Amino acid sequence: MSLIKYPIRNYQFTLIMVLMIMVVAASALLTMPRAEDPDMKPVNFPVIVVHPGTNPKDMEQLIVKPLEARFYALDDIKRIKTSINNSVAAFFVEFEYGTDYDDKYQELVRELNAAQTELPDNIYSMEVKKIDPTNVSVIQLALVSENASQSSMKQLADKLKQNLEKVKALKEVEISGLPDQQIRIDLDQAKIAELGIPMNRIVQAIQAENQNIPAGSVNAGAKSYSVKSSGNYQDIADINNTIIASGQGKNILLKDVAQVYPSFGTQTHITRLNGFQCVLINAAQKVGMNISDTQVEYQAVIDAFKADLPANVALIVNFDQAENVNNRLSGLGIDFMIAISLVLITLLPLGTRASIVVMIAIPLSLGLGVIAMNAFGYSLNQLSIVGFVVALGLVVDDSIVVVENIERWMREGYSRFEAAVKGTEQIALAVLGCTVTLVIAFMPLVFMPEMAGEFIRSMPIAVISSVIGSMLIALLVVPFLASKMLKPHEHEGGNAILRGMQSLIHKSYGVFLDKALKHPGRTTLIALAIFLASLALIPLVGFSLFPPSEKPQFMIHIDGELQDNILTTDKITKQIEQELKGMAEVKYYTSNVGKGNPRVYYNMQQGGEDVSYADIFVQLHPDVKSHEKIALIEKLRKKWTPYLGAKIEVRNFEQGVPIISPVEVRLFGENLDTLQAMAAQVEELLKNTAGAEYVNNPVKSNKTDIKVNINREKAMALGVPTSAIDQTIRVALAGHEVGTYSDPTSDDNDYALVVSVPRPQHASLATLTGIFVDNVAGKAIPLQQLASLEFEPSPANIFHQDKERTVAVNSFVQKGYSNDEVINAVIKQMDEFPFPAGYNYEMGGEVESREMAFGGFGTIIMITVFMFIAVLILEFKTFKSTLIVLSVIPLGIVGAVLALLVTGNTLSFVATIGIVALAGIEVKNTILLVDFTNQLRRDGMELNKAIEMAGELRFLPIILTSLTAIGGLMPIAWSSNPLISPLAIVMIGGLISSTLLSRIVTPVVYKLIPPKIDTAD
Repeated sequence: MSLIKYPIRNYQFTLIMVLMIMVVAASALLTMPRAEDPDMKPVNFPVIVVHPGTNPKDMEQLIVKPLEARFYALDDIKRIKTSINNSVAAFFVEFEYGTDYDDKYQELVRELNAAQTELPDNIYSMEVKKIDPTNVSVIQLALVSENASQSSMKQLADKLKQNLEKVKALKEVEISGLPDQQIRIDLDQAKIAELGIPMNRIVQAIQAENQNIPAGSVNAGAKSYSVKSSGNYQDIADINNTIIASGQGKNILLKDVAQVYPSFGTQTHITRLNGFQCVLINAAQKVGMNISDTQVEYQAVIDAFKADLPANVALIVNFDQAENVNNRLSGLGIDFMIAISLVLITLLPLGTRASIVVMIAIPLSLGLGVIAMNAFGYSLNQLSIVGFVVALGLVVDDSIVVVENIERWMREGYSRFEAAVKGTEQIALAVLGCTVTLVIAFMPLVFMPEMAGEFIRSMPIAVISSVIGSMLIALLVVPFLASKMLKPHEHEGGNAILRGMQSLIHKSYGVFLDKALKHPGRTTLIALAIFLASLALIPLVGFSLFPPSEKPQFMIHIDGELQDNILTTDKITKQIEQELKGMAEVKYYTSNVGKGNPRVYYNMQQGGEDVSYADIFVQLHPDVKSHEKIALIEKLRKKWTPYLGAKIEVRNFEQGVPIISPVEVRLFGENLDTLQAMAAQVEELLKNTAGAEYVNNPVKSNKTDIKVNINREKAMALGVPTSAIDQTIRVALAGHEVGTYSDPTSDDNDYALVVSVPRPQHASLATLTGIFVDNVAGKAIPLQQLASLEFEPSPANIFHQDKERTVAVNSFVQKGYSNDEVINAVIKQMDEFPFPAGYNYEMGGEVESREMAFGGFGTIIMITVFMFIAVLILEFKTFKSTLIVLSVIPLGIVGAVLALLVTGNTLSFVATIGIVALAGIEVKNTILLVDFTNQLRRDGMELNKAIEMAGELRFLPIILTSLTAIGGLMPIAWSSNPLISPLAIVMIGGLISSTLLSRIVTPVVYKLIPPKIDTAD
């Protein structure tokens, strides 16, 4: 019994299998993880080294060069970027994509620890940080109050954090906008000087008293008991009663020379929501969780917390990723239903019963795809859903072809059983070949390297799983359904719609094809000319990597002038807030001054800590359309460029692999002054390049430091050690952390013990000039007597890439210009740039991302082409048939390029993927035509007649399969998501041109190079 007969004869078994597929697919769909975007796992680590009081040049020599040499000795290193600032060196160590994350982290930690013997002794901290790409906030909450104290806001934020941490699906619950808790110990310098107590003695006394030293254990009988001695401070009274000196029969206590009280540290991160002071709470979701289910859990926590809030505090959910995901999935669900409806319309010529068979086959095919996706561990995200929508237009093809062929056999007088078996067997090999070609077409996307491949992979996996499922359903289930549901038509030509279309095909297409076959050379030349003309349009279309996001949100970056303090930055931020306040489109604007907004988007990193920097996260009302958002962004860019006292950048969120900016010129060389001068020239070059905006030069200006020049001879004469001067300055300006106080009444209330002098909230120059330093005798000496203050220029930053000094000057691209257009203009100018000997440049930004995304892709495409050819030769056993089938691919490129040009889209990464997928669909349709032509000739039909008959008989099923694919893609094409709509536009344009042109060109090419057919077979 043949494999096709088995499910027909054993229909009970087949029915149970069909029901099982439906149940398992429904279960998988409901339980598989849901997320907005695919998970990406780059193996990158920041390494932060802090060496206080060290300028960038000394940091470079003492810290950076030894560590870079060690890091480069590690295996699988891809690139190391280093940013060197005053007192801080930040390394960004990037390993080859796909290496083990945890192993590489341990290697870096071991190497850093081993390097300590080569580094200065007084390094404050060295740390390898983990960047978890899944740590994107799924929710951002704001506790807002106009009059609540910092202490009460801290208590509420801590309580909310604890409650959210109980939600099992959440992780990394973070609080922003509150300074650290401290126990401040403000010293009375006059009193200390009067008593003759050196400041370092006070620091040592506090540190000695606040130690928890294990006392050991004692045995008593058969048991052992641990002995606890004094331990840490138990309350503030203990701190106040610390003995700092003794003399003349009495102890001098800390409270005699200092004020001890709980407080908060200096405000270095200010947060506001819609202009009101607030505390932000952000939380990320654990990998593999369903965000819709997670939302239900944390929403219950939020509702319960709101009910117990005091009247003067409000809790606002100002960002909820679940809403975005649910809206996107809902929108794609609607698109899916529209696609189903359009597919149904295209099935009308088959008749009601045949259409029902096909409509049953569609969810079964997609169901097998869902089952496979869930088994492979993929989530339901925007890319995998797009894969299923693309698959919708493909999975219907096999069923249409099988059903149409079965009906044709029934019209010739065969019974339903015979027609189901013979009709399926006749085209089974062709269906198998079509499926293999489709799998091969999408397979390169599965093996794409780097983050771009990780980002896109769920889409081709969804398509491949579904089309393989479609083949199985078409060959095993559809014959069973057809044998039970189809019935002979009253008219041998089929229903009225089918007869009408067949008549139209014969009268129009048949006549046109006959004329083309009489002039095959001329027809082929015309087709070739059309193809070459379309290639000439590609430069007009332009190229870009990934489009901007369609989400109704964007970010405003505020860069104050070099060395602006946080008060100045905050003042500018408030001015921007006032302008946002009156905009009807804006729902929320969340300000972060002194630090970037917590990460709320997959390819956006949080900005670093810098008092001259601020972020404003702007969220628009959900009904604001994508084009309205773009218009608003352009309006704000023009309004705030330039802006007095700061550089304001309004940035849309970008799709795809994260890059700092699309246009980036990296300069390499040794001399810092030369690099700075060249960077200034490149900055002007970018500013004068049409289409470039937001030009950023990180070494535009040197910073000015205040250098304390200690008169060492004088200090020695007065008995003042230089270490005492350094420590006193630190105590006066930043405070000196001497330990930690843990409140025994709370589980999560640790306070830093900070010794300082009374000062305003933000230290000023007056604070520095008013410092007194103790000599060894305890006498207070004015700092001005020991040292002079000098303003000293120094590099603000030094940058390295792969151990070389570098400067990266970058810019964004204005609306109305393509990234490719601006990048090419910059490259042309840089190639003519007068570089001194030993200096060179490279392009970063989108150029580099493009190389990473398509690195090795050419090899994959080459392998794919050979696999295409191998499968076709295996099926047809002749090179001529293979060439005839492949000749259809250029015809699709014609429509793809025209569709991009007409719709104003560029040839983006996703559009390129659409062209690759299009090739598979085109080949699939052509296989059916060539295979049928070969069959007719094998049965003894003359060449021209076989070509014409095959063209007419296969015209309708090929048109129907193309129309169903187009119908399935239409909702994506007109969607507002710029990431996926170009893919659908390319495929629709290509399908239209290839379907129409190939109905003429393929038969003509077949006549020009007819394959040899062995009629004996």
